[in-house]
Amino acid sequence: MNTEIIAKANKIIEEKTVGGDEGFCTLTLIDLDDYPTTSTISVSKADGINWLTFCTGFGSDKTKRIERCNKASVCFNSVNHNITLVGTIEVLTDAEMKKEMWYHGLENHFSGPEDPNYCVLRFITNRYNLFVDWKEARGVL
Repeated sequence: MNTEIIAKANKIIEEKTVGGDEGFCTLTLIDLDDYPTTSTISVSKADGINWLTFCTGFGSDKTKRIERCNKASVCFNSVNHNITLVGTIEVLTDAEMKKEMWYHGLENHFSGPEDPNYCVLRFITNRYNLFVDWKEARGVL
C-alpha cells in the first residue's frame, strides 16, 4: 500500500516543481524566536519525497532561520491530497548546484546563477505522512 501512495505522491511533487501548473509548496522553519513559521516557496527540483530544492537569497529570513536550526517541514496540499515531509535543510552555495537549480523567473531577483546573494536550499526527508486519494501512508526514509 505505501509503495502505491508514495508513487502517487512522487508524481504530485513532480507536477508541482517549477514548470508544473502549481510550482509551489509550503516550507516551515523555526524562526529566530523559536516559533514555527511557514512560507510559500517554489520548488526548483525534486526527487519525489526523498529531497527537494528551493532557490532564495542570503538576505531572506529563511537562510537565517536555517543557520540557527536546520529542522524543517514541507507540505503540498489540495482538496485531494496532503503530502507532509519532515526532515533537515541546508544552504548550498556550490556554483554547479546554483547553475543546475536556476530557473526562469529567478532573473527577477538575481543577476544570474553567479550572483553572490543567490543560494539553493536542499531539503532531505527523514519521515513522511501522505494522504492521497483518501489513503494514508506514514513512514521513515
